[in-house]
Amino acid sequence: MSYYECVFIARQDVSQGQVDSLTEAMSAVVTGNGGAVAGTESWGLKNLAYRIKKNRKGHYVLMNIEAPHAAIEELDRQMRLNEDIIRHLTIRLDALNTEPSAMLQNRGARPGGRRGDDRDDDRPRRSRSDDGDDERPRRSRSDDDDDRPRRRSSGDES
Repeated sequence: MSYYECVFIARQDVSQGQVDSLTEAMSAVVTGNGGAVAGTESWGLKNLAYRIKKNRKGHYVLMNIEAPHAAIEELDRQMRLNEDIIRHLTIRLDALNTEPSAMLQNRGARPGGRRGDDRDDDRPRRSRSDDGDDERPRRSRSDDDDDRPRRRSSGDES
């Protein structure tokens, strides 16, 4: 038997419970055809890079599979027929990866789960404040108007 990694994207309006039951149904297809699902990971609801069938988001699921090729063909056929799955991709591997995927490893990389907090240095963060501590001089709107030549409209005659 060969090793496979299958990622599918379910529609955004499907609940997480329905995604779990969809994952179980696809696992049953694999086991029914003589294969085994070594592990599954739900990556959650993520933004898509572009619209797919009028969806801007999708539920991502990864399945690590050990199965014969016939089981993978049947899995792909079932995924094409299911209208809740908008995209899927199955690739063959030399060996199954036993550690968490890169998507799950990145979740714990940022403290607090906020973007931009993964700096390694100890420099203090610079914040913009309105109390006038900024070293750069601020330009007012009237300064911009004085330097700019005025345009004449088509109705002006001088």
